[in-house]
Amino acid sequence: MSPDTLQRPLVDHRIYTIRLRRMGEFLEVFNRLALPILMQTLAHPLGFYISQVGPLNQFVHLWAYTDLADYERRSQQRDAHPGFPAYLAASEHLIVAQETRLIRSAPMSGWIFSAA
Repeated sequence: MSPDTLQRPLVDHRIYTIRLRRMGEFLEVFNRLALPILMQTLAHPLGFYISQVGPLNQFVHLWAYTDLADYERRSQQRDAHPGFPAYLAASEHLIVAQETRLIRSAPMSGWIFSAA
């Protein structure tokens, strides 16, 4: 298990389905308008991914939290940020659907995280 997962065992697992052939535009908008706000309010992400097999045109991002209160506090900071409405307006025509899951790390005895 990674040290970050041990310290922040609650993960916000978000999946955005992006309009066909619009991923590049979405990523540009996300990087320019959302990412600076998210880095300021949600802290460092666990990662960003784009689907390659299965449902396509999906952008996935993962954010770790210490607990539900931490998630709620930082989500409120994100939503209250004065620049966040500009991202929402610029991206709404690019996003077909959004799924948000809160998942917890599972205790797996004998399993050791390796970055290799």
